[in-house]
Amino acid sequence: MAIGNPFGNMFGKSPFRPIQDHMAKAHSCAQALVPFFEAAVANDWKLAAEKRKDLAKLENDADKLKRNVRLHMPKNLFLPVPRSDLLDMLTMQDQIANAAKDISGLMLGRKMAIPESMAESLLNFIKESISTSEQALKAISELDELVETGFGGREIQLVEKLIKELDRLENVNDRTEIKIRAALFKLEKDMPPVDVMFLYQVIGGIGELADRAQRVGSRLQLLIAR
Repeated sequence: MAIGNPFGNMFGKSPFRPIQDHMAKAHSCAQALVPFFEAAVANDWKLAAEKRKDLAKLENDADKLKRNVRLHMPKNLFLPVPRSDLLDMLTMQDQIANAAKDISGLMLGRKMAIPESMAESLLNFIKESISTSEQALKAISELDELVETGFGGREIQLVEKLIKELDRLENVNDRTEIKIRAALFKLEKDMPPVDVMFLYQVIGGIGELADRAQRVGSRLQLLIAR
């Protein structure tokens, strides 16, 4: 009776496909912040709880994918890139999903009221962070093509262009965060101090999501440079 190779069954023809699938799942977690935030702004905490449950399921799915990749990537597997670098990239991708879950958990746990004057700008800020995650996904989606072309030719130029755009989006997100913090500073005197403190945490978490997406691109850039 033949015994299948669990690694081969999981990874198929490409050892990079599960890593790409994991990045897609992590990005889905980030995307799930939008309907959650919209429900929270509308003060519909029942709906917000449902949307947060959807997000948590996506994050749990991402965790399962991460564990499977770690368990089924043998140390003696021949790869064109270091195994440790792939596992580091996996961890960075996972941090995107974790950031989305943490943001939604903080807001739901406190039933956080968002100042009406900041609601639209905060939603746009979230969407900017998600755009950064989406750009990281685009770059990671080229990983198997990079390997097939031997990390050269037009493919590497394409990936470098994608990473450059990822860096630009993260910089835009940084500037937006500064503006949002400045807007909150003007409102501080009219808000309970504890609410202000936790809202700063939410703002920081949204910015961190974009930063973590940018780190995925930085890790991919290191793989290219080796």
